[in-house]
Amino acid sequence: MLGDGWRLGGRVQTDAGEVAYGVLGEGPSVVLVHGTPSRSHIWRGVARRLAERHEVYVYDLPGFGESGRYEGQDVSIAAQGRVLAELVERWGLEEPAVAGHDIGGGIVLRAHLLEGVGFRKISLLDAVVLTPWGTPALRHVREHLGAYRTMPAGVFEAYVAAHLEEATRRPMDGEAFEAYLSQWRGPEGQAAYLRKDGALVERDTAEVERLLGNVRVPVLVVWGGEDAWLHPSQAETLAQKIPGAESRLVAGTGHFVMEDAPERVAGILAGFFAETPRDAAL
Repeated sequence: MLGDGWRLGGRVQTDAGEVAYGVLGEGPSVVLVHGTPSRSHIWRGVARRLAERHEVYVYDLPGFGESGRYEGQDVSIAAQGRVLAELVERWGLEEPAVAGHDIGGGIVLRAHLLEGVGFRKISLLDAVVLTPWGTPALRHVREHLGAYRTMPAGVFEAYVAAHLEEATRRPMDGEAFEAYLSQWRGPEGQAAYLRKDGALVERDTAEVERLLGNVRVPVLVVWGGEDAWLHPSQAETLAQKIPGAESRLVAGTGHFVMEDAPERVAGILAGFFAETPRDAAL
């Protein structure tokens, strides 16, 4: 169990290993996809608000959190897109609404545009979609993987902690910070972190970027107004590439926008995912 009583009670086997997931509430289905280096815990405030009117599915990406991790595991954005498609089918969902944060945005778009998953509505939050992307820290890790693999565990943990401190505009509370950091602690966590960083390649998002004009469902782009990892100007640029998409900046928040302002993000998504008369007629 993590802080705030967050628990993923479900387990399902996928082609990329065991996935830990949870389901909250009843109503039209919504799937929430986290990014890196976080886990489903980042959705806790948003998920509970959405669960007042929706059946909300949350899960830890393979290689993250409580989900399976192993040597040689494919945790690329492309592989994660296939896993999302598999999960939607395994859960028996028909055109759920979906939100993807960070690489979760690229994962959602790959599932929709390349894996053929139908979504009712899509929200992209501080999403890794437009090339080029990647923080200086990610680029440094990818260029020096050998050095990071042999780095003493305590030094590596300090590096990850410093990186996480840049994810929000205000300091995270201790329980949340520990939830994100703990999954990368020790030799196994260090190996998993470097495995996922090594698998993050722009090719996987470039393939969907070329297809953004083919999206035909409502899309809302949400961005932290002070995102230090992906510049907020990307919100409007991304929205312009998707027919009919709208964008919203959340003032005073960083890349982990749901951590900085869970109530505001929950309200934005609740309004967007609410069934409208037009939706009911479709």
